[in-house]
Amino acid sequence: MLFTAGTVVTGPNLLRPGWIEVAGTCVVGAGEGTPPGPPDRDLGDVTVVPGFVDTHVHGGGGGNFSAASSDETATVVALHRDHGTTTLVASLVTAAPEDLVRQVAELAVDVRAGRLDGIHLEGPWLSTLRCGAHQPLLMRDPDPVEIARVLDVGGGAIRMVTIAPERDGAIAAIRQLTAAGVVAAVGHTEASYDQTRAAIEAGARVGTHLFNAMRPIDRREPGPVIALLEDPRVTVELIADGVHVDPAIYRHVTRSAGPDRVSLVTDAMAATGMSDGVYHLGPLAVDVVGGVARVAGTDTIAGSTATMDVVFRYAVTHGGLARDDALLSAVRQASINPARALGLPASGLVPGAPADLVVLGPALEVEGVLRRGEWVVEPR
Repeated sequence: MLFTAGTVVTGPNLLRPGWIEVAGTCVVGAGEGTPPGPPDRDLGDVTVVPGFVDTHVHGGGGGNFSAASSDETATVVALHRDHGTTTLVASLVTAAPEDLVRQVAELAVDVRAGRLDGIHLEGPWLSTLRCGAHQPLLMRDPDPVEIARVLDVGGGAIRMVTIAPERDGAIAAIRQLTAAGVVAAVGHTEASYDQTRAAIEAGARVGTHLFNAMRPIDRREPGPVIALLEDPRVTVELIADGVHVDPAIYRHVTRSAGPDRVSLVTDAMAATGMSDGVYHLGPLAVDVVGGVARVAGTDTIAGSTATMDVVFRYAVTHGGLARDDALLSAVRQASINPARALGLPASGLVPGAPADLVVLGPALEVEGVLRRGEWVVEPR
């Protein structure tokens, strides 16, 4: 199939007008100007970008990955596909040991079937002082036997594990995870600067939703934020939904770390795509008011109700860049960087990459979604 469009952002380049050629499930060519043959479809004056890659999502459409059922997984995946997420990693919150094994075993089936692209364990090896929307009574020190069991049950499906470096055994756990080919992330942590540096030296390569559920910066104790930002080996997640970080923080991080080290994520929970009400994130009840999710009866933010098209638009409009530069930067943050950080198939509209793309209208609203060469959302 050969597509033409007013604007095509391949990842490294912005083409205007542009064309993309797809064969089966892969991109085989892309270029600017006159296409190599008559197009099968002229998408018109739209902006085509690579499919979004969300490496931190708990639910959506009323479904919750922690329920670990095929029906709920299908509900979550369908909601996020409609909003342009073509690669999706399911995140699990802190759970008791047997519950965690059950959840991983069930979701690993969906990974092997191609419905999911991996599993992210956001817990249970986190700080009770920075528990966020996790049940502190279930948090525990990392145990090598438990980690080995969970990895074995996952059968290669676990892509990332978030861990608090200050917990007893955390540095050894990071080495264990890294040796197993799993990305270790620093998050939900009260770690000092030096403890975070030790985690990075042990192999940690991602900062989980930077600033949120994380010891803040102090003039005499920089803490985890500075340690993660200043190391060029680390990719930092940002929930750019207008709730979790201020626009000035978003601009500061992209300037400090550079656009190639920022990974946009949603941290979406079950209420995403739904009306306000009472939902659950793992075992915790969550109140959603005005689209903002909080642990019931508290002011603690409990994930988000954003989709990847929302955070993509936020990046374009709040990055302080000219429009074309902002598009290129947002594509790196929403597609290229998260795929690279987790070792997923290379994202981008370049030869050999998966045939995943999103068709965006004038306000960058989703008008079409192609995944692995098939339309999930048919363009108008």
